[in-house]
Amino acid sequence: MTTTPSDPAAELPGRPPIVDLATWQAARDELLVREKAHTREGDAIAAARRRLPMVEFDGKVEVVGPDGPVPFLDLFQGRDELVVYKHMWHDGAPPQGQCEGCTTTAWSMKDAVYLNARGVSFAILTTGSWDEVASFVEFMGYTQPWYSVRDVAGPAGGQMGYITCFLRDGDRVFLTYSTTGRGNERVNGSLGLLDMTPYGRREGWEDNPEGWPAAAEAGSPVGGHGAPICWYWRSDADGNATWGPTSRPVPQWTRPGATPVETLGRHGRHH
Repeated sequence: MTTTPSDPAAELPGRPPIVDLATWQAARDELLVREKAHTREGDAIAAARRRLPMVEFDGKVEVVGPDGPVPFLDLFQGRDELVVYKHMWHDGAPPQGQCEGCTTTAWSMKDAVYLNARGVSFAILTTGSWDEVASFVEFMGYTQPWYSVRDVAGPAGGQMGYITCFLRDGDRVFLTYSTTGRGNERVNGSLGLLDMTPYGRREGWEDNPEGWPAAAEAGSPVGGHGAPICWYWRSDADGNATWGPTSRPVPQWTRPGATPVETLGRHGRHH
């Protein structure tokens, strides 16, 4: 028997309803009206963001990088604008013990060449001591500049887990914008792409149709239905979700040659 899109027998449980192309296009066009309104509102918010006041602070305050202490001004690399991601840090923890969300965010920003071409520099700041930070950066293979802002007050240092923007005028430095939480999603384009898929991010807060795959379940394998959420995922070398001593945020497994033994051996203990 041949089924048609309107035949209930053609419906697939836990998946969108099956329709003909014209019906799909009509539904898509209806959603597009809302998407365009959302885009225009985003443009208006960005315009308001550009009109925020700014706060001057001492650009000569020192942060620590691979060449030792340097003034915060050096992070601009001669450009007028600077975006930093403030990476949370757990003292004494091995690579797999560092923040999952921050690891994912930093891993998503591997190349700032387009920002640089637009006159914007990019750096990652964290409160870890430089010897620990340098070890982590080497392990992860990060190419973006990292600096320790340990004991440095805000806005150069301060609370971590933020995207923060700065502007300079000669030797004068100004804080212009800062965001945290879901504001940090701008760095990770994968989240936006997941939002376009039928199953989305599979996070517990999402509004999904009845019968959709369940959100995160402890012990689920990475990938597939019921997998741990995309933002805070950890696995062992076999892809099994775990918080054990051989686990780490999934991006760390993509580093060539990464092994559980190497991860633990570098610091001698797990967190």
